[in-house]
Amino acid sequence: MTHWQIEIFEENAAVLPEYEKISIAFAVKTMFSVELVENGLGGVRLIEETLEKPFLKDYDEHETERPSRWAERFDISNWGFFTAFDGEKRVGAAAIALKTPEIFKLDGREDSACLWDLRIAPEYRGKGIGKRLFAHAVNWSKEKGCRLLMVETQNVNVPACRFYARQGCKLGAVNRFAYPEFMNEIQLVWYRNL
Repeated sequence: MTHWQIEIFEENAAVLPEYEKISIAFAVKTMFSVELVENGLGGVRLIEETLEKPFLKDYDEHETERPSRWAERFDISNWGFFTAFDGEKRVGAAAIALKTPEIFKLDGREDSACLWDLRIAPEYRGKGIGKRLFAHAVNWSKEKGCRLLMVETQNVNVPACRFYARQGCKLGAVNRFAYPEFMNEIQLVWYRNL
């Protein structure tokens, strides 16, 4: 049995090229279809469906989405970065966006933060590291005076949706038209009161 000694440290944006080396890719075997009850008046129902052809999803495959390129798109001077280490090895990381007008989910609110990225090395997934990183994100956001933490996922990331629900997040927004280039993907935004 492998025993890991995981430690989590806050770091700065200079580590993003190393942070990026932690794979965020995952196999998509199921996805949520979004059913609008009475065209949405009766609510929304997420229905998990098994895919006939599973596929690999990697958010970093788009060059401009990679952590090492975030500073080109956003003012990251107010962001928080946490890294989980097993000894000297980076095995997980989280980025929290704060006071970033370019991120529409923050709606210009000074009391909101967005968990922009959470990644765990594949061989370390399911070991509680994500839960610990999420707790650091919550505590950091509270210390910055935030009252709300937001997280964006997609319907193709069923494990992430279930994870955020277990962390006390509630589904607050469904945007079926957020990704015109990925018509089968639906944006799901989760909210956690702090």
